[in-house]
Amino acid sequence: MASGTLIFLIIGGAGIGVLALALLGTELLQFGHPDVDGPISVETVAGFAGAFGFGGAIVNELLGARTPGMVVGAVVGGVLAAVPTGWLASRLSRAARNMRTDATPTRDDLVGALGLVVTPVPADGYGEVRVRLAGQPVKLSARADQPIPIGAQVFVVQALSETSVHVETY
Repeated sequence: MASGTLIFLIIGGAGIGVLALALLGTELLQFGHPDVDGPISVETVAGFAGAFGFGGAIVNELLGARTPGMVVGAVVGGVLAAVPTGWLASRLSRAARNMRTDATPTRDDLVGALGLVVTPVPADGYGEVRVRLAGQPVKLSARADQPIPIGAQVFVVQALSETSVHVETY
């Protein structure tokens, strides 16, 4: 293996390593304020470097790279591989950062939920009910004006806290 190929492989490996860390959210090499994106993200630079290194190594091996002109050809081949890869890394990382998500459920979202009693609710204490909140089953402490047996369907009338509700039979 030519020494030029080894240098290109080291550049490519370093670029891919930084890209993996950047996409996993480690904010490696973050400069300035963390909430301010510069004109070129770390993901873009890392994707460019990785593709440049591996593309250059491939072209270097194909050409044999025994003369400076062939090494320049390998550099050009690396740049031709790196530009679209850097652009794609930029687009993918921007899409991941700006992805829309649902709002975080609050205690107000509990009101009106239907549930099932899993621990009997006494008239003067707490039992437990299971309701679905944002599609997920949630077990909550429950109070009621009258006793409710296990297995009864209930309707949440009021959210007393984030973990307890006032229910009525449904």
